[in-house]
Amino acid sequence: MKSLCVFCGSNAGNHPRYLETARTLGTLLARRHCTLVYGGGRVGLMGAVADAALQEGGRVVGVIPQLLLDKEVGHAGLTELHVVQTMAQRKQLMGDLSDAFLTLPGGIGTMDELFEAWTWTQLDLHRKPCGLLNQAGYYDPLIAFIERCQAEGFLRPRHASGLLIDSELEPLVERLAAAC
Repeated sequence: MKSLCVFCGSNAGNHPRYLETARTLGTLLARRHCTLVYGGGRVGLMGAVADAALQEGGRVVGVIPQLLLDKEVGHAGLTELHVVQTMAQRKQLMGDLSDAFLTLPGGIGTMDELFEAWTWTQLDLHRKPCGLLNQAGYYDPLIAFIERCQAEGFLRPRHASGLLIDSELEPLVERLAAAC
């Protein structure tokens, strides 16, 4: 895996463990010589993962819409920063630049990104693996929803299995790398 797209919160969340995990991921990617592709922000978990990768000498590529850059949330110290006009263009470019996707804790924007990348897999628009880090049970309700979708006949098992889920970061990164 040469590049990993990370979806995560533009806020830090209420528990220090979320920031710790974002920093651990940034460090891990830099040490693996894997480019971090992300939303280009300097705040929250996004900023933490980018800063950690940069501090380890890693390559970090951000993709940010002009409207967010105008709000001064863009990270000025990245290896590359692509400025796009829309959120849809942001997701498309992040996907184009990445070999795999990993979702950390986040809110509605993070869910939007995860579901779009996962849907692309279901539609055979790409064959890039998608991962979900269920840190401290954060995504338990979402996992229950996915199971319910399958049970009710709205999600085929082969499509559900297209989302790799783990509660531990390093094993999930290894699974994503192996699936590339």
